[in-house]
Amino acid sequence: MSSIDEIRDARIKKLELLRKQGMNPYPAESMRELTLREAILNFDALEKKKENKWIAGRIMSIRGQGAIIFLTLNDGTGAFQGLLKKDIIGNHKFDFFNEIVDIGDFIEILGNFFTTQRGEKTLEIQDWHMLSKSLRPLPEKWHGLQDVEERFRKRYLDILMNPGLKDLFEKKAKFWDETRKFLKKENFLEVETPTIEVTTGGAEAKPFKTHHNDFDLDVYMRISVGELWQKRLLAAGFERVFEIGRVYRNEGSSPEHTQEFTNMEFYAGYMDYMEGTEFTERMIKEVVKETFGTLSFETHGQKIDLSLKWERITYVDTIKKMLGIDVLSATEKEMMQKLDELGVKYEGTNKERLTDSLWKYCRKQIVGPVWLVDVPKLVSPLSKIKPENSLLTERVQLILAGAECTNGFSELNDPLDQGERFEIQRKLIETGDEEAMMPDDEFVEMLEYGMPPAFGFAYGERLFAFLVDKPLRETQLFPLMRPKNIE
Repeated sequence: MSSIDEIRDARIKKLELLRKQGMNPYPAESMRELTLREAILNFDALEKKKENKWIAGRIMSIRGQGAIIFLTLNDGTGAFQGLLKKDIIGNHKFDFFNEIVDIGDFIEILGNFFTTQRGEKTLEIQDWHMLSKSLRPLPEKWHGLQDVEERFRKRYLDILMNPGLKDLFEKKAKFWDETRKFLKKENFLEVETPTIEVTTGGAEAKPFKTHHNDFDLDVYMRISVGELWQKRLLAAGFERVFEIGRVYRNEGSSPEHTQEFTNMEFYAGYMDYMEGTEFTERMIKEVVKETFGTLSFETHGQKIDLSLKWERITYVDTIKKMLGIDVLSATEKEMMQKLDELGVKYEGTNKERLTDSLWKYCRKQIVGPVWLVDVPKLVSPLSKIKPENSLLTERVQLILAGAECTNGFSELNDPLDQGERFEIQRKLIETGDEEAMMPDDEFVEMLEYGMPPAFGFAYGERLFAFLVDKPLRETQLFPLMRPKNIE
């Protein structure tokens, strides 16, 4: 079997032969008149007219013997068969094709449409041109790229050789299209907010830090889709706003976490979290139904039916029921003892981190779909307090197959309360907590001018990944990879 270098050298020689014949192996123009999808859909009419048409694409297979060659083209819209016959195209063009053309090349072919004796739609070729000469061979058809690292590095080949993967990303695009369509139908305005910030807000996560040369200032890549900016727009008089955009978190990787991903966040004035919960349940069901054509899924070994009414469970009672500990009254020592007893590794010994670690242990055992409500104030620095219990907040999260797939709450618009919570976060930062939320004094100042009561909500790639039952990186076109020359 020839090595990659040997194959490449042989193809470069073919490239030189093309140029010697006066043919540009990489022309800018193409004669293509029909996509392959159009050729398939209009085949009967094209066959009847017997008009010559140009089609084009990448050669995915070549087979034949003697004076006949069959080839298959793929242009991204579909696949179509071409038939090259020596007595039709002539000796020179037939032999030159045999000598020069390889699987992986992009070519265009001219001919008329007919149906073979086996019933296959085919173009009988009368002329051909090279559009792009490939220098490396495609992966073996039946096995493709097997190594996961190699698949992510050469995603273009992974998608090319795996039609199901192409379908996945088309479905993901539809997921975001349907999200956007739903929100616009409900009178939300799509906005764009900064991705580089002086202070990161809207989530508890470690940010990426960089330097702004012109201002001589350290800045951060955003960790939410402009939460504090979108709330400023509510204060400005926009009633409903949303954004779909990239988010960056300088944290570890897992099947559910990557450092860069797409999220959607919306903010609706004059909507509380009870109304918001009903609204977002309707939204998710409609978006999912339009995207997938079903509300029933199997994911992470569990069967989930989104068509059912989603049960509501409370944060504190769920932990108490599963673990026998009340996170509102327990001491840090008691919480650490419980985590040690469960064999759970945890980072940070402050009560906020310990509470979150206990919840995550419980969350993994919940199939869903369920709404988690009444999340403690301690782990919800931007949520409005529940009037009935000042230790809890009006926060809601959708749990699917052991993971939080959405997040929403009645937005805190009390400037004094928000200022106090930011001070708590400031102290956590001073003790070395890298995930604590950075205080934003200008945001508090905005609240002092007044912001209407509002509900905010977010979901992102994680929800899509759970619905298709794949790790998050598998649903990203080009996940970040460590360069090969760095160990």
